[in-house]
Amino acid sequence: MTRRWILTLLAFAPAALAVEAFGQEALSDADTIVARANLAAYYAGDDGRSEVRMVISDSQGRQQRRQFTVLRRDVEEGGDQQFLVSFSQPSDVRGTVFLVDKHAEGDDDRWLYLPGLDLVKRISAGDKRTSFVGAHYFYEDVSGRSPNEDTHKFIEATETHYVLEHEPKDAGSVEFTSYITWIDKATFLPMKIEYTNETGKVFRRVEVLEVEEVDGNTTVTASRVSDLVGGGQTDMQFRHIQYDLGIPSEVFSERSLRTPPRDWLQRPTD
Repeated sequence: MTRRWILTLLAFAPAALAVEAFGQEALSDADTIVARANLAAYYAGDDGRSEVRMVISDSQGRQQRRQFTVLRRDVEEGGDQQFLVSFSQPSDVRGTVFLVDKHAEGDDDRWLYLPGLDLVKRISAGDKRTSFVGAHYFYEDVSGRSPNEDTHKFIEATETHYVLEHEPKDAGSVEFTSYITWIDKATFLPMKIEYTNETGKVFRRVEVLEVEEVDGNTTVTASRVSDLVGGGQTDMQFRHIQYDLGIPSEVFSERSLRTPPRDWLQRPTD
């Protein structure tokens, strides 16, 4: 089964300790490491919820802020998933909703609801590497990039990380020529990704800034994407993270674009 992974958003991304099933021996096979990183980054619990604060900074230090809630549901362990992202702040994006049906095989289905226009917009596969709500994150970062779209090469194992290099099979479909990932050897979380352009220059960096244990899962609680050429960055903090809430499949329907599931988006009270 094809599995998707990348350091991302959304990665209110936990490290599922099911990686222990692979054993703790030293690894040098790139595909095996990618498979373990995929499980670590995306599949803690059967579902999850997180509140996200996003700060977008341009090259002159000017900032925009976003606040939203992310819901995730696994259709199949290690396979298809569903995501719903609902924006609450600021006022100009309040009510914006992003819906993803993530497919382990083939392209994801993505929709964006723009309340000011009362418009549901389908995000095409060709737009997946464009800015997500003005941030340095891309639409593809939300649901992940399929490993089948790239070739993977083991570079080295340091004391703390596995280092891999990846090249796109369809170079014309992306803005990078290759990227390198640093994957934590203990948790298998991708901790840093650097993208290289056609001149051989690193132009984009995605990195984890903080991790915490949440319900027994090592979880990313702060991340950053940096534009190393034009300047600017987007920082995200993940709060009030919960797993195994029993979120039903109907929450992730197109109906939720115009009528968000408020019972699931609101923070549960004790």
